[in-house]
Amino acid sequence: MDAKDIEELGKALGKAIVGGDSPASLLSLLEKLRKGVKITEKLLRQTKIGMTVNKLKQHKDPAVARQAGDLVSKWRTDINNAKSAAVRASSSNGTASPASTPSQSALPKQPKMKHDVAPDKRNTKTDKVDTNVTGNATRDNCLKLMYDGLAHMSEEPPDDILRIARAVEVAAYNAYQPETSEAYKSKMRSLYQNLKNKSNPGLRTHVLNGDIAPARFVVMTHEELRSPQQRAEDARLQKENMDKAMVAQEEKSISASLTCGKCGQKKVSYSQAQTRSADEPMTTFCECTVCGNRWKFS
Repeated sequence: MDAKDIEELGKALGKAIVGGDSPASLLSLLEKLRKGVKITEKLLRQTKIGMTVNKLKQHKDPAVARQAGDLVSKWRTDINNAKSAAVRASSSNGTASPASTPSQSALPKQPKMKHDVAPDKRNTKTDKVDTNVTGNATRDNCLKLMYDGLAHMSEEPPDDILRIARAVEVAAYNAYQPETSEAYKSKMRSLYQNLKNKSNPGLRTHVLNGDIAPARFVVMTHEELRSPQQRAEDARLQKENMDKAMVAQEEKSISASLTCGKCGQKKVSYSQAQTRSADEPMTTFCECTVCGNRWKFS
């Protein structure tokens, strides 16, 4: 398999990743690469196939992630073995070889490409991303919401953001389908609002990094989506309100001699306070426990 064939397979694999193809389709493409490619460092750099396969190491399907990892490891071993053989051959001939000089890893991690749009302005329009991938207008609109929420303030490459956004939408659809249900639509709106929340930037980072898996993200409660700082503030306010509620309240006495001027009942509570100078009589505050009428006298 030459460089052109590998590039075609790489394009097919990238399209399958973005389109959310089934694990069986991804495994079939990976198997073709495993059997049909005799990898070299030159081919890796020329076709960038290593970067494409590397993305699948974080796939939600364990079989896909495992096969992608095995393939990357195999290619790395093959290249290192080829380098070692070249070094041995060079040493036996008494000549130096470029292969014996240190070089970067045969399978470098995908570089973090700086985007030319300000992080706070990023969305599907500025990134020129097409989210019409499901064939369903409602789902495509929800996928757009997820991309816009994840891209906000991010410097991740558009392909990576679209891959995560697609995984989140698929997980939400699986959990709340059909797409016409209020549960699905309201959940997608809620996730978008939480991703855009300025006081909780860590949520976007955790979802993009894979710390929060898409299947977990779409079922998190409102409380779980909040940042640790927000939860701590809620706990502080709750404790403060509880402490206030536990403060001893002023006790009021019930008089059988006082009569309410409004309803005529003798069930009147009262309390006394010194509201004027010390040589003046205390003011009595009255409240009828029946009708709530209030008055005072000295």
